[in-house]
Amino acid sequence: MSITFSTYLGQLVEAVHNEDGPNLAYLLRPTSPHGKDLLKETRNPTAQSLSYYKGSVESPWDEVAIQYVLVCSHVARKRYQEAYKDQSQLISLFFRYFTSNTGWTLPTLFALLRDLRDLAHDADNYAKYNSQKSECMENAAGVLAKAFSNCMTDRSSPYAESRKWGVYYVVGLVLKSYFRVKRISLSKNILRALEANQDVPPLSQYPRSHQVTFRYYIGMLSFLNEDYEKSERELTLAFYHCHLETYSNQERILTYLIPLRILRGHLPTAELLQRFPVLDELFSPFIACMRNGDLGAYDAALDKWERRLVELNLWLTLERAREICIRGLFRRTWIATEKSTRVPISMFYCALKLRGGDADVSEEEAECLVANMIYKGYMRGYISHEKQMVVLAATNTFPRVVDRPNPFALL
Repeated sequence: MSITFSTYLGQLVEAVHNEDGPNLAYLLRPTSPHGKDLLKETRNPTAQSLSYYKGSVESPWDEVAIQYVLVCSHVARKRYQEAYKDQSQLISLFFRYFTSNTGWTLPTLFALLRDLRDLAHDADNYAKYNSQKSECMENAAGVLAKAFSNCMTDRSSPYAESRKWGVYYVVGLVLKSYFRVKRISLSKNILRALEANQDVPPLSQYPRSHQVTFRYYIGMLSFLNEDYEKSERELTLAFYHCHLETYSNQERILTYLIPLRILRGHLPTAELLQRFPVLDELFSPFIACMRNGDLGAYDAALDKWERRLVELNLWLTLERAREICIRGLFRRTWIATEKSTRVPISMFYCALKLRGGDADVSEEEAECLVANMIYKGYMRGYISHEKQMVVLAATNTFPRVVDRPNPFALL
């Protein structure tokens, strides 16, 4: 049964009166079925043609309803930039009510902000496809930041009904927008404001989905700042709290967690990689080379996947993990000498020439690589430069990579 605009206004007011956040969110979603009914009644609606309804219900819901119909109209005709602008205006009107009410309005806020982000994404993509300029997503980040501020400044609501229970969800949307428009440095302002407010409940008390999103982006920011220890910790928590059925989220987290774990010496199992074919295709060649000490094949894989790794900001991480492959090659060389405690540097030099993939390597470079392996704890021993001999420890000659103390500090 279709509804009229007058009926819609009544439903809107009833949802507000009953403090029914989920229903209010449903009523304001442009993809909800009643949107089509309203378009049939109003036909090519404009702000002027709908101005008749102003004052028919309590402000700001009369204007919110008008903006909602305009958004639905633009979405139906795939005018995404116009839809984004009207959605922004709708949210500005909603803020008038939101800032003076309790947390029952949060489901509506979340839905409005999600729709805003999706419309900004569609608008920017449409503009890009048509060789036009669009900054909707960047503008949306500003609206999201304002929503964050409106959640943070709630000092009058009861603890259980505070708007602050929306803080981490909104922060997740803000950070996602900053990443998408490559304005990651702006994240510092939001995080600084979050840290400065001591009244925000602990992260552990928020819904698990809010925790996972927040930890993922904190892990990503730490990864890009080369704070690998913090990044691994946050991404690990995000992964283990991630819902089992959110396959794409797990894959997104593992894209960065796997390389970090590799640097620690934890190679992923074949069973794990088989669950994520995209990651299996990307990482399996590197892992096989590490297990076999095949440095030449490792370098070839770096060349083959360079473009993809650069896009993901992973090239430098896997280039650093190359040391684990060198360790494997040198360990195989040591085994070939029947695990002697004295191995000529020339043996490691020959191994690099045969399986290093670099025919131009010199004996001096080979000696330098051995010294680096010893310094970073991959091998135990010392170099007798005068005799061109590597004197290795009799026990635990090649410690397990996972047993190295503080591996990230040596990168």
